[in-house]
Amino acid sequence: MSFDAHLQHAISVFMGFFAIMNPIANTPVFLGLTTGDDPQVRRKIAVKALILSFIIILVFSVSGKLIFSLFGITLSAFRIMGGLLVGLVGYQMLHGGEQSSIQHPSEEDKQKRLEAEMEVAITPLAMPILAGPGTIATAMSFAAGGGVTDLIVTVAAFFVLCIITYAFFISGQRLVGYIGDSGIKVVTRLMGLILAVIGVQMLIEGISGAFLAGH
Repeated sequence: MSFDAHLQHAISVFMGFFAIMNPIANTPVFLGLTTGDDPQVRRKIAVKALILSFIIILVFSVSGKLIFSLFGITLSAFRIMGGLLVGLVGYQMLHGGEQSSIQHPSEEDKQKRLEAEMEVAITPLAMPILAGPGTIATAMSFAAGGGVTDLIVTVAAFFVLCIITYAFFISGQRLVGYIGDSGIKVVTRLMGLILAVIGVQMLIEGISGAFLAGH
């Protein structure tokens, strides 16, 4: 395969990942999930979520089919579970669950709150928003195309996308200063609605795929 063909394939892989992960659309979601966090915590959450996402895609790119077959997991079941998780988080955001306001929190309370905030990086950010069923299926499809070269291109393209996504997430902090606390609350509820709809869509696709697989 010529250099031009490799380059064209790499661009196709990157655009495929970009379309399904969509860092532009996920930036308001990230802001909504990290409402009330200071910039340092927000950066830590972004880094942790993207590192976990990269590891997930790397693992499934290398041995995704083996993992699915080993545990008897289907992509439809994966979509159903992911849809339930995203829908639940969206529902909570939609109802604007406020953080408890403690005037003088102890160091233990601060640590517990920080740990709870960092868990957002795992669920729902890393899984299933950034490295969800669609992204995993895309990675498995691209990586299985033609040997080691396609595997390297797939992993490299997703790595570049993670860097771009981080830039979007961090630059999104400026939005907080522009729209203020009340604006962020509106964004949080709006993103909660969108996340709930995404969760329902994933659930529908999973159930539909499971139904078609049974016939």
